[in-house]
Amino acid sequence: MPPVSFPGEGANSPLLADVVDGVIDCKGRPVRRSSSGGWRSAGFIIGVEVAERFAYYGISSNLINYLTGPLGQSVATAAENVNAWAGTASLSPLLGAFIADSFLGRYRTIVTASVIYILALGLLTLSAVIPFSPSDCQDGDKDTCSPPLNQVVLFFFSLYMVAIAQGGHKPCVQAFGADQFDGQNPRECRAKSSFFNWWYFCLSTGTLITLLIINYIQDNLSWGLGFGLPCISMAAALALFLLGTRTYRFSVKRDVKSPFWRFSSVFVTAFRNRKTTSLAIVTDQENCGTLPGESSEQFRFLNKALLAPDGSKEEGRVCTFSEVEEAKAVLRLIPIWATALVYAIVFQQPTTFFTKQGVTMDRSIGRDFNIPSASLQCFESIGIVLFVPIYDRIFVPLARKLTGKPSGITMLQRIGTGMFLSMTSMVIAALVELERLKTAREHGLIDKPNVTVPMSVWWLIPQYALIGVSDVFTMVGLQEFFYDQVPDEWRSIGLSLYLSIFGVGSFLGSFLISAIEKATGGSGRDSWFANNLNRAHLNYFYWLLAGMSFLELIAFIYFAKSYIYNRARRS
Repeated sequence: MPPVSFPGEGANSPLLADVVDGVIDCKGRPVRRSSSGGWRSAGFIIGVEVAERFAYYGISSNLINYLTGPLGQSVATAAENVNAWAGTASLSPLLGAFIADSFLGRYRTIVTASVIYILALGLLTLSAVIPFSPSDCQDGDKDTCSPPLNQVVLFFFSLYMVAIAQGGHKPCVQAFGADQFDGQNPRECRAKSSFFNWWYFCLSTGTLITLLIINYIQDNLSWGLGFGLPCISMAAALALFLLGTRTYRFSVKRDVKSPFWRFSSVFVTAFRNRKTTSLAIVTDQENCGTLPGESSEQFRFLNKALLAPDGSKEEGRVCTFSEVEEAKAVLRLIPIWATALVYAIVFQQPTTFFTKQGVTMDRSIGRDFNIPSASLQCFESIGIVLFVPIYDRIFVPLARKLTGKPSGITMLQRIGTGMFLSMTSMVIAALVELERLKTAREHGLIDKPNVTVPMSVWWLIPQYALIGVSDVFTMVGLQEFFYDQVPDEWRSIGLSLYLSIFGVGSFLGSFLISAIEKATGGSGRDSWFANNLNRAHLNYFYWLLAGMSFLELIAFIYFAKSYIYNRARRS
């Protein structure tokens, strides 16, 4: 980008020194640090994401009860559908990031996705309020059958529209928020580090409000109203986002090949030049000087993209040093991505089987009020809301004194700590489920699925809260890791890669449930996921996830120790 200046300013003008390099405002003009970006702009963007999370969790947190209730699905089928939808919602950001980074830019992608989001939520609300009569049911009893097929189709069409809309919204909003901080300015660089902590804190606060209000409305008043309020929330979010347009910093779009094209061209060129024997090239005098030894040795086969078999450096036949290093940086993320998949399976349990556990237990407060089972997820959010300030204001300063690192512990250490806590939460969940089944047997309730087990729902709090605390470590750590460790132009893609962990993990969870259901549900045996949870064996499933989490943690530690950071910053 050429040097920027304001009319009438000299080279040494203090106003010129206030200009932020590499960014422009919404009208393409250079921007001043004092009147743009920072927390000023991030406040608008965080507000938008809080509203979007309010909308998303207004659907996802209680979805399993809607599927097993008004739609009449079995517990296992509903859990599979919840995981499949959550997987789609978490994988769609890969497409959204590609569109944003290659064509529309983050701002336009956010606006477009928000419009689709509002339309999808409107259709979802419509699907829930369309009346159907007992004549639509085969036995004439409206309470014992599902809505007509066209209504079910409209519901799932709207549901997956929400997943697609989130694909354009989720990776771009967080990356756009982080872009409001100048990493070259010491003060703003420190603020960016805190941005990821407080981003997740605010999101969890919005989720907490959802779980306390929307789930009660859905269970006790109306599903139509429970879906309609998230629609209104998204409309307000779009208005808020547009309101902050004048304060935003926009990255200057450079006339270069798209990140996807550069990444793929390195592999294609390296394969084409695979017969090259001279790999003594360790310098790129024109661009970067000496190639770092550590990075050069890792994924050494990609170095063949630097030299054609005939020694030619003709454009199109070889890649630049920076392109090869960029490809290596992305490739280094794959082991970390893969070893977080089991964590993603565990992450889905509060919205599926934890919620169904809560339905069977004593949820009464006083004489006339029962806590909606999906609202128990608020304890996960409470764990996050309470622990983020502790982490940011107490844990990090103490760890900083011990390690000397700006953020106390490295991003990978943070992720690994959260994985250990999530494994512990599965152990606790298995023990609590054993106690619940024991209580049901002692009171002769094994064959009475609709009778409340005389065991307080508060027994579930530790497993919810511990998953919340693990999120503060692993979720926030993964967000910062995949934002920080990708090349600058890949940041939307980096965050979509982080989200894709939970997409693939959700699909794996759905596959795991389906496989276990087929293996344990036949020959007169009680399935692990029987509709009558008093005859089910959720404790076996939780023990299985705890064991998988242990193996995941061992593999993660192995790859984390050998990971080469892409930047000098290792936090």
